Amino acid sequence: MALRRDQRRITDEDRSAVRALHAEGLGRNEIARRIGRGSRTVSVLAAELGLSFDRTHTAIATEARVIDAKARRAALVQRAYTRAEKIYDRLEADAGPVGYDFTATSVNGIETKNLNHVPAQDERALALAAGAHLAQAAKLEALDGDPGLDAARSMLGGLAEGLRRIAEAPEDTGEG
Repeated sequence: MALRRDQRRITDEDRSAVRALHAEGLGRNEIARRIGRGSRTVSVLAAELGLSFDRTHTAIATEARVIDAKARRAALVQRAYTRAEKIYDRLEADAGPVGYDFTATSVNGIETKNLNHVPAQDERALALAAGAHLAQAAKLEALDGDPGLDAARSMLGGLAEGLRRIAEAPEDTGEG
């Protein structure tokens, strides 16, 4: 029966390799790959040898990924707004001198007619598409928003309402 790679006994050679590769500045996963061991085994060996892995690079890389993802979401939000604006422009084309280009299939093939109104089925489809783009933009914007901001606004609104009620209440003269 063949043993899996981490079921082999840990040897002094493994310990020496971990110590040497760690001294070269390699990370746990790279050391594991080079010595043919699992990353958990390398962690155990490193702890046994009093070695630790600097997580600064991991933290920096993670922060960079977070920043990149936020920038990508911002770009997608901009694209969604741009697309929604184009759809609204198309919906409002009937109000201008250009008119609305309506394309349909007829017995003569595909025909395009310029109308002074947006047909109901087109208006509905375009409005749904614009709404979908705007909803997606709002969801993406919410990912990067401040989650405590709405709660703070709600609390401040409640305080303002309470102070307003106190200010409007008739004064108690203490008589009576």
